[in-house]
Amino acid sequence: DFHLQSSHNHGAKMAHTLGPYLEVIRHTLNAALCLQNYPSQVVERQNRPEIEFQDTPAVVPKSVVIARDENERCLIEPSVNSVRVSIKVRQSDDTEKMLCRKFARFFTQRAEHFVILRRKPVEGFDISFLITNTHLEELIKERIVDFIIEFMEDIDKEIKDLKIALNTRLRAAATA
Repeated sequence: DFHLQSSHNHGAKMAHTLGPYLEVIRHTLNAALCLQNYPSQVVERQNRPEIEFQDTPAVVPKSVVIARDENERCLIEPSVNSVRVSIKVRQSDDTEKMLCRKFARFFTQRAEHFVILRRKPVEGFDISFLITNTHLEELIKERIVDFIIEFMEDIDKEIKDLKIALNTRLRAAATA
């Protein structure tokens, strides 16, 4: 069972499987990704992502945190013309922390290939995406949501698989 919370309240209930957690994120993203063109009210003739600059607080509603527990959560920050999605990946030990850091760095160094990936994640999170109204004009909303959900499934699985492979090599090296 999940607890949706405002970013101002940090209590969260536990959930045991990834499926329901990702389903709540999927529904929340589908609701948040109703974006429209919104010219900046501060910088003339510019259309800046409101969630990044927060020029007009009235068009930036409260953010939502969806958490499995304190170590695995997703922050969804909506605004009129952009949504920022930040992911904290579960890391149960130093090996997983190191693998997650390397994984995140690998992706952020290739951010230009992942149009919606932010080069620098929001503080306290491992990876962040920024989706603007122009992305929704060029890309299909459902595909963006699918990409983020699949990314979350894959990064979790990849870190576990890399950890198993690393431990296997360490064991083999220790016995050789």
